[in-house]
Amino acid sequence: MKVLAVETSTAWQSVAILDGPRVLARYDQDTAGSHAKVLLPTIDCLFSESGLTLNQLDGLVVSIGPGSFTGLRAGLATLLGFRTISQLPLAVVPTLEGMAWNLRGNSALLCPVLNSRRGELYWAIFRWTSEGRLERVVSEQVGTPIMLGTALTESALLFGEGWLLEASAIRASILSSVTIIKAPDQAMKPSAVSIGLAGIERLRRGERAGVGISPLYVQRTAAELKYEESGGVSPAVLRQHRVARKVQERVGTQKGRRA
Repeated sequence: MKVLAVETSTAWQSVAILDGPRVLARYDQDTAGSHAKVLLPTIDCLFSESGLTLNQLDGLVVSIGPGSFTGLRAGLATLLGFRTISQLPLAVVPTLEGMAWNLRGNSALLCPVLNSRRGELYWAIFRWTSEGRLERVVSEQVGTPIMLGTALTESALLFGEGWLLEASAIRASILSSVTIIKAPDQAMKPSAVSIGLAGIERLRRGERAGVGISPLYVQRTAAELKYEESGGVSPAVLRQHRVARKVQERVGTQKGRRA
């Protein structure tokens, strides 16, 4: 099965054309967030390199997130356009799941980590079974490095740009019984090859993206962020404190006038 696979969830752009497990052409680069400018020219170069055209493919695969809002929209919009033109089936692969395919067959508990907003991280936990299937242990999460560290209850292999940037903070919050396993350097970035392999498996199962498909945005609500910033005090309690403070100020002003 020949597919075009696109990964644009971070500043690192990865594009590949695969024929089953065989990579016919690929290109990886740091786009500094300019996916919309460089994605189409990159795809055009890969078609030239592989000697294929869009109509000679069997399917399309794209990373669906979580990740950069702008990058995800650029990748998805491009392949949705290709789907409209070619009528090829499109498979979407969650980004963190695709990263777990970077380490396919690894027996360790896998925890890919990406950057989010406000110093937060995206993560999920996976495990490859003895039958060669990828099992999702914990679905996509978003939170602080401390939240990730406390969520780890057994030894795991952590990898990804989020891990590279926040390793110290994560390590400081894990249990002493939890061991962090060193990951190979080549597993650290999202890869269109891994996204493609995961997508081919989906297409073979008959899984196709629907008409109204949209990126997978995993974000905590504004209310949750405000709750955390308040030190864990609920908005209702904060309002009570503000009202009490204003009442005390008025009482104090009135006493001052009487004096």
